[in-house]
Amino acid sequence: MKTVWKVLEPETCVVRQLEKSLGCSPVTATVLANRNIVSADSAEQFLNTDLSGFRAPFSIKDMDRAVERVTAAILRKEHILVFGDYDVDGVSSTALLLEFFRHTGTRASFYIPHRIQEGYGLQPYHITDLALSRDIDLIITVDCGSSNHEAVRAATKHGVDVVITDHHQIPDPPPPACAVVNPKRVDCRAGFEHLAGAGVAFCLLICLRKQLRKINFWKNRPEPNLKHFTDLAALGTVADVVPLVDENRILTRTGLEVINSGMRNGILALIESSGIKNRTADSEDIGYKLAPRLNAAGRLEHASIAVDLLTTQEMSTARKISRRLKDLNEKRQTTEKDTYQQIMDHFDSNPHLLQRQSVVLSDDRWHEGILGIVASRIAGKFLRPTILISTRNGIGKGSGRSIPGLDLHGALSACAGRLEQFGGHPMAAGLQIKRENIGPFSRDFENNVQKRCRPENFKRELAIDFILNFEDITERLLNELESLKPFGEGNPEPLFLAENIGVISSRIVGGRHLKLRLKQSCSWKTVNAIYFNPDADLPLPEHLEKLVFKIRRNRYNGRKNIQLIIEDVITKECVRQVCFQSPFEFS
Repeated sequence: MKTVWKVLEPETCVVRQLEKSLGCSPVTATVLANRNIVSADSAEQFLNTDLSGFRAPFSIKDMDRAVERVTAAILRKEHILVFGDYDVDGVSSTALLLEFFRHTGTRASFYIPHRIQEGYGLQPYHITDLALSRDIDLIITVDCGSSNHEAVRAATKHGVDVVITDHHQIPDPPPPACAVVNPKRVDCRAGFEHLAGAGVAFCLLICLRKQLRKINFWKNRPEPNLKHFTDLAALGTVADVVPLVDENRILTRTGLEVINSGMRNGILALIESSGIKNRTADSEDIGYKLAPRLNAAGRLEHASIAVDLLTTQEMSTARKISRRLKDLNEKRQTTEKDTYQQIMDHFDSNPHLLQRQSVVLSDDRWHEGILGIVASRIAGKFLRPTILISTRNGIGKGSGRSIPGLDLHGALSACAGRLEQFGGHPMAAGLQIKRENIGPFSRDFENNVQKRCRPENFKRELAIDFILNFEDITERLLNELESLKPFGEGNPEPLFLAENIGVISSRIVGGRHLKLRLKQSCSWKTVNAIYFNPDADLPLPEHLEKLVFKIRRNRYNGRKNIQLIIEDVITKECVRQVCFQSPFEFS
């Protein structure tokens, strides 16, 4: 499999104008232009993001109906059930609403289905066995509900109202709920399609708080500051890998400020147990340290543990729960590693499977809770849309991950006749399938992928922002690059290319990582670098033809220094396809 190195080349006049208007380096101006930020105004807005830039969400379809119904429930002191999903987005959305209702004095409880025993979404038995027994008047779904028509009809039959808030792909017509607040509705033109479930829930709170203000509800009680809720919104937004643009960028950036202020005991305890010390947490910490621990609850036990962590006001309780999540996450890592190795051994014994353009595998040993993570690793390694199905409980339960350019939800829709149910996003989905249908589904899915994909979809691409010499790597440049945070989907961390690099020294650390001291032939400057899990044989040769890297600060023993994070290398012994204006072979 070839890796395509594509050096981005924005218009020179745009870069010069940004450099002049912002007073920044040409490197930073180029990075901004590469992200389609091409004017001084848009750059200023991007760099100085805060809650004041959050667009009014009142135009989201059914928002007015949702606010009206929830306001009535608050005023009538009805019992509200917040029904969430079992991932971080659903858990944080659930905590968002519960905290707001605590400020209003409303009687509110929550329920999250068990991932293995119940599966995804609101089901009819949740109405008859749960809502009726608890005397629930109103159910508000978060991060789910868009496809649960039968459950909504059952609720209506039994006199229980439902308000849906969600961001998943939604059928037309939507369920017959009191309100269906989902920016992906075909009849919604509000422009909030990028939001995660937590973002949609946050929008509901904006509108709900304003309505309560309008009727003078806050006269005798303190009005909640919604900025203090953005830490929860940031967790869901980053964890769900939605584009960190527009409102998502605002929620994440503001939410990280709140997270680092230590206001919420649950998140503070989670940070402590995650080993984030003496520095501020960033979006990468959410994605790789905090979110996996929160997700481990729903994957291996029950997501209510994570909700309890995010809503507790007692630090001792928060630390106790965070330790439990740490243990669950370690168990998850072991289970994931074993499953991944089983699949790699299967490929070694059946190499013909990788001649296909998709991966569909099933096994009765696999734990359903970790299949999404393993599918993501397989899809990333082989650049194949991947669906892994556990059949250990009779019915096949699977998770899928896609590759850039393939709408996984659309591909599954074309195979819907083979499935019992499915749902999700263009890049991730879940499904249920009868065991006997797995073979026919695998063939249908492969045919569908072949029709939808082009050859370039199966090439790994590194989009390089700038060809950078070591002597231009300065504290000032790093400060400018850090102002572009938070990095993530839609705003990737900048990548740079340097040429003719000498390896002064190298040593293996952590068993598989390579720590290096590098010097460029055209520069006097030496820099530290680390190469995590390199595919190349260790150690690297004394000379690197080309090097792709990120620039970060390394903090160790109270000291800070610049360190390169190596993404890929070219030596005389290896070949890469490098694209500038037009592709050509480099060797």
